[in-house]
Amino acid sequence: MTGASRRGAIGAAICRALATDGADVFFTHWAAYDRMLSYEADAGGPDALRDELRALGVRSEHVEIDQSRPDAAELILREVNIQLGSPSILVNNAAYSTGDGFEVLDAATLDAHYAVNVRSMALLSAGFARQFVTGTGGRIINLSSGQSQGPMIGELAYVASKGAVEAFTVSLSAEVGSKGITVNAVNPGPTDTGWMNDELKGALLPKFVLGRIGQADDVARLVAFLASDDAAWITGQVIHSEGGFLRG
Repeated sequence: MTGASRRGAIGAAICRALATDGADVFFTHWAAYDRMLSYEADAGGPDALRDELRALGVRSEHVEIDQSRPDAAELILREVNIQLGSPSILVNNAAYSTGDGFEVLDAATLDAHYAVNVRSMALLSAGFARQFVTGTGGRIINLSSGQSQGPMIGELAYVASKGAVEAFTVSLSAEVGSKGITVNAVNPGPTDTGWMNDELKGALLPKFVLGRIGQADDVARLVAFLASDDAAWITGQVIHSEGGFLRG
């Protein structure tokens, strides 16, 4: 599980859902990126989350790592194998995002998004699949952001990288299906994890046909389902779970 640092965010919610279903959980985080965000970082989050997961009766460990490193995927998989053993579920949740737009878009911005959102995700997925023993029960679940659903103004680098996640998901599923691995992506839509101010919430709320803004637990339940035996016949899908969010 990548990208689980703040206890109120999507990554932590997914960790809890998987642990509740009995899965041991290894997760990553990167404090330097959290400090760049406009909302408050959760300095004690990783240790507290680990302890919370252990209290659910599973093993849990974590590592702080910059996933923009070319060797990040190799280091993460090595650490997982050392601390918890060979993984059977991979959730690629870590993401890098900064505002841009065509007036300011440059090579450095594109490269920064690509390194985390595409390269690290792809190398983790490939490394996971290579070491997975052919059989059943392998799961790769990637987090998307609905780029195929409509425009995201001022987020060109993020859009380009997350669009690649969806394309990669579909093609990888066809390559690794013979090993008993399913590969899917989840687009949770706008999710309130602390980054929304009251003005933004007021603007977004009327666009949710189910009458509320998405929460981290909404995403976590779907990811936990895709990781379960009940989802063994679902692969190569990009699932838009947005509460009927109306775009445009």
